[in-house]
Amino acid sequence: MKSLLCRGQRLRNVYLRHEPFHRPQTLLPPHFPSLWTGLEELIDEGVILSTREVYNELQAYNDTDYIQTWSEDHKEIFVTPSNEELEFVARVFHVEHFRTLISQKATLRGTPVADPFVVAAAAIKGRIVVTQESIKPNAAKVPNVCEHFGIGCIKLEEFMGQQGWNF
Repeated sequence: MKSLLCRGQRLRNVYLRHEPFHRPQTLLPPHFPSLWTGLEELIDEGVILSTREVYNELQAYNDTDYIQTWSEDHKEIFVTPSNEELEFVARVFHVEHFRTLISQKATLRGTPVADPFVVAAAAIKGRIVVTQESIKPNAAKVPNVCEHFGIGCIKLEEFMGQQGWNF
């Protein structure tokens, strides 16, 4: 697992979750063009990756045309899980408490659920997870799962600070 670099240096090996894109009206390019420019640069450098399941969530849940188009234009960052990652997802679900990462509603509807795949990809590829979630005692949240398995996990604000981004 690669750790965060010192202040002023860029993070490397980031695994991006979907939350920054679920409420995109607050982060769209007209309001934060430098954020999107920075993301584009990190994508070009191979720093930011995500999973196919995040792409599927963005397509299924996001009604903002810009995000739909952006994810289509960057489909290469949404990687298909490897066999090792799928095995890690199984390890996550061996912890009974973490089975609630997939809600009953998602199970019944067959809707995409990216969280366990993001955690698995970060674990197998030695990356960190960027999320908007916080650790909550006794919760099945991504930071809790990352902590349990020793995977780096930071909030979006920390990620932006490590990049030296100011808005």
